[in-house]
Amino acid sequence: MNTEIIDAGRDISGGYKVDVSRGENVDRVSSEWFSRPDDERYLSLDDLFGSVKGRAERSRTRTVESASIRVEAHRDNPEKLGLVLPGADEPIAPTHWSFGQLSSLVGAPAAYLRQLPAPLAGINLQYGLTNHRAEQIKTMEVADGRTELRAVTGPDYGRIYDHELVSAVQRIAGNGIGDTRWKVPGVLDWSTGIYNPRVDVTKETTTLYASDRDVFLFLVDDMNPIEAGLLPDGSPDLYFRGFYCWNSEVGAKTLGIASFYLRAVCQNRNLWGVEDFQEITIRHSKYAASRFANEAAPALSRFAESSPAPFIDGIRAAREKIVARSEEDRQDFLRKRGFSKAETSRIVETVLAEEGRPPESVFDFVQGITAIARSKPQQNARLVMEGKAKVLLEKV
Repeated sequence: MNTEIIDAGRDISGGYKVDVSRGENVDRVSSEWFSRPDDERYLSLDDLFGSVKGRAERSRTRTVESASIRVEAHRDNPEKLGLVLPGADEPIAPTHWSFGQLSSLVGAPAAYLRQLPAPLAGINLQYGLTNHRAEQIKTMEVADGRTELRAVTGPDYGRIYDHELVSAVQRIAGNGIGDTRWKVPGVLDWSTGIYNPRVDVTKETTTLYASDRDVFLFLVDDMNPIEAGLLPDGSPDLYFRGFYCWNSEVGAKTLGIASFYLRAVCQNRNLWGVEDFQEITIRHSKYAASRFANEAAPALSRFAESSPAPFIDGIRAAREKIVARSEEDRQDFLRKRGFSKAETSRIVETVLAEEGRPPESVFDFVQGITAIARSKPQQNARLVMEGKAKVLLEKV
């Protein structure tokens, strides 16, 4: 079996054929792509880093006694509410996000308070702050023309700044637009099945995002596809590496990194033919910064620099591991692994339709299971099915 990285000298600028009927479909990046307005889309890692780094430089954090915060609201401006922090002369305005955090910390329903006139909401919020049992809170303020309260967390919140994650990605991906092997992805042409790794990075195609609450990045190594066996028609089964990562320095999300192999990315940034999906997350607890430095950032570097040989060897082993030679073997193999009679029949029929023969190897069964998983309308059912496929592959 031919298992190699395609020679970098070979011209693949026009694209290469891929089979996206295999593997998993991951829509996390597509969800980000659909929801981001233009001002949250960046055309390079340099631009993204400059934005989130500048924001951090204009920010300051401190831990204060909750009872020392004074809520200000005036009857002549019933929609405006301000907070006077210790040592400050002027009130600062909470953002929508930080107001929700503050309300939650003192046990007040933010949605209800937002419906009240500012003076009445202020009375309720002041009572909660004065009687807050934890006594201390950590604030994050940013000056940008005016000072805003960006975040309110518990005193042990372990902040990992968005620019720290972007910087870790820059160390392996440069500017993220082709100066290293890691770049914004290309696009799949559904009419031909050709994946083109070269597309212009525009607001429409970029996968580098940041808002006032978070940052999200998705990059691939699609100029260096990996050949891992053959498709039924004899053409190479091609993959490339990818990863996405996210963070929120204001407490809206954990920090996380997901790495995987995939076969294509379509125009709306769905990931197709995903294999070997791995994910780590870090909560913003007291020692989060240390965990990021010692675990997450090195893990990202290891994946970026690692050889695809273990992945290729795993695919080869799964293809070679014959576990069923008869219809009775196939039924027995799947039923013993928790699949219903109906699911078992569908898996076998799916492989027969896609491969032109019934499943025999572990790899055959994994592809059939993931194909059925993609058709599940409920996410939980889909994840359960994909989990079973992953367990099978990992055992090999």
